[in-house]
Amino acid sequence: MNVCDRVFRPIIVVLALMPMLQLAGCVVEWPISKEVYTTAERQVLPVAVSPNTQQIKPADVPLYKELGYSAWTIGPGTNYSLDPNDPRPYDKRVELAPGHTDVAGAARLLSFFTMSDIHIADKESPAQPLYAGWNAPYGAPDTAGSAYSPVVLSTIQVLDAAVQTVNALHKKTPFDFGISLGDDANNTQYNELRWFIDVLDGKVITPSSGAHDGADKIDYQKPFKAAGLDRDIPWYQAIGNHDQFWMGSAYEDIKTMQAHVGNTVLNMENNPVPTPDGIDGYGFYMGVVDGTTPYGVVIKGGPEENFDIPPTVVADPDRHTLATATSSSLNWMKEFFNTTSQPVGHGFTQDNIDSDFACYSFEPRSDIPLKIIVLDDTCKGEGQANYAAGCLDATREAWLKNELAEGQSNGKLMIVAAHIPILPQTSLNNPAITPVSAMDAGQLLTDLHAYSNLILWISGHRHVNVVTPQPYDQSDPTQGPENSFWEVETSSLRDFPQQFRTFDIHRNTDNTISIFVTDVDPAVREGSPAGKSRDYAVGAARIIAATPESIADTSSHAYNAELVKILNTNMQGIIASYGTPLE
Repeated sequence: MNVCDRVFRPIIVVLALMPMLQLAGCVVEWPISKEVYTTAERQVLPVAVSPNTQQIKPADVPLYKELGYSAWTIGPGTNYSLDPNDPRPYDKRVELAPGHTDVAGAARLLSFFTMSDIHIADKESPAQPLYAGWNAPYGAPDTAGSAYSPVVLSTIQVLDAAVQTVNALHKKTPFDFGISLGDDANNTQYNELRWFIDVLDGKVITPSSGAHDGADKIDYQKPFKAAGLDRDIPWYQAIGNHDQFWMGSAYEDIKTMQAHVGNTVLNMENNPVPTPDGIDGYGFYMGVVDGTTPYGVVIKGGPEENFDIPPTVVADPDRHTLATATSSSLNWMKEFFNTTSQPVGHGFTQDNIDSDFACYSFEPRSDIPLKIIVLDDTCKGEGQANYAAGCLDATREAWLKNELAEGQSNGKLMIVAAHIPILPQTSLNNPAITPVSAMDAGQLLTDLHAYSNLILWISGHRHVNVVTPQPYDQSDPTQGPENSFWEVETSSLRDFPQQFRTFDIHRNTDNTISIFVTDVDPAVREGSPAGKSRDYAVGAARIIAATPESIADTSSHAYNAELVKILNTNMQGIIASYGTPLE
């Protein structure tokens, strides 16, 4: 029997035989398309679905393509011009720069990329609430899509495709750095976070757990060699709610901790879909993905009365939660020191470990007066009302103000990077989206507007591409337009539109700042696990939302803009000679 045809179990056997597997040709690679574009040039556009199309459930994955739910095409890039002879791929936003007139760009100050909400998922973990989404009806609530979507099969390969796309763009215009805005892991599991870091490090990935069923035959289960992020690009990390809490919504307790590493499939309340409090209940087994099936059928799930004995799987110690009874962030931060890419720690230092404090700042270029303030704005400790909300305690608020004051007094432009947005009131594509935040957004904005060198707040969390202007407080006589700043959200690599974002910051000839924000579709290759995931993401978005608008929607959900920011007179003088001249 060829070693590639064997199903190795348990995991220790797979790991012990990994060199043999590689020699036998079992480790594959998943190259991307040779053509790499941003959405300013070309974009993924869903194909409209007829309202008379048969309604199906999220679980009906084989029907996604047959009925047209997953259909998409490549169309021209974004165009914000009413004149077809003068296409403008960027929506020029000047509402925070009164009196601004079109001026030429003078120099590039900084170029970087953001990824967010990758949600690397161990689909065979007995601690996931898959059945709740798998069994959901057409038009299920959004929480059902968070529990299950067929995109869970290939989150690791989608990340690898995104990294390869970053590398290709880097060859055209070099990035100074990249940053993940949180929710690397879907369910705060050790193996999920290791898969994330190891993909960026370019290691061989075993994208399965437990019994490793299907690892010899099923594409999304096969061990593969990740490309790794170009070693010239340092990358940094912010913490998200899914990185710390059970499914991002509940503090880990004895029940969930045991569910991660045990062999019994999670039993919880499901009425009709799980809620954060539902984890404390019982009634439904949540199932696991059967890795021997090409469409990732969810098995071992359903009402507990359907089972004579609790359903079990092969346990795997690498599924253990990163959280402890006393800290949701310490073990998570420590993993970023086990890396072969730069910088070691990816922003976190020994001081962060010693204090269990997930905030830090860094200056990406020694020749540009600009600092990045990486803020942990997630909830902390047991007993919080909403672990998906934004939270700032007095310690973190004071730290943030000190970092802003240092940048202001020393003549540095500043960007705040956090997982959760401040409190945007509208979404570009869906005004009905409800913002989530437990922090006092009014007070936070008051704090931020006091520092005129702040140009940008970047975040993820809501899985949407949104730009929100944050104008200065006109009732404060000490403030002017220079105290305004922009807030930019990056969508998720898990769910449609599965995009990451680039930022290109220019100094203009009048010493205003232009921030070019651009969405990017990973250049997936048709038929690869990442390519199939795009199909699934398009289909699941339609089936779960299931509104007349979503079925007819043909938008890429990308939003590319030039965001103009005015600087105070002092800062204009400071940056007047900085940057790489634009060609």
